[in-house]
Amino acid sequence: MTAGRKELGRVGEELAARFLQESGYVILERNWRCRSGEIDLICRKGDRIVFVEVRTRSGTGYGTPEESVDARKQRQVRETALVYLQRKGWLEKPVSFDVVAVRRYGNESEALCRHIPQAF
Repeated sequence: MTAGRKELGRVGEELAARFLQESGYVILERNWRCRSGEIDLICRKGDRIVFVEVRTRSGTGYGTPEESVDARKQRQVRETALVYLQRKGWLEKPVSFDVVAVRRYGNESEALCRHIPQAF
């Protein structure tokens, strides 16, 4: 991954976290990792644990951010979420798998966040 793409992703995750916090979500973890993969944001909203995949794009040449969350990525997030829930002892908690699609136009102040609850 190039430094520019890594920075774009970092900025997108920061924007998504702020957006979710302003919407009443509590951020529990950022970039949580285990052997099966990584989850960008793990949040709580009420009694629900929300696993969030953040996708950021600065153009439309490769499709929309939402379109990039394919079946393989969804499976990986679900598997990783299960490990997280097992480690926390939260297997009985209600969960949601959300996507936050960030489109960035120029600088950080020119971005649009689209939250898709229960995306998969």
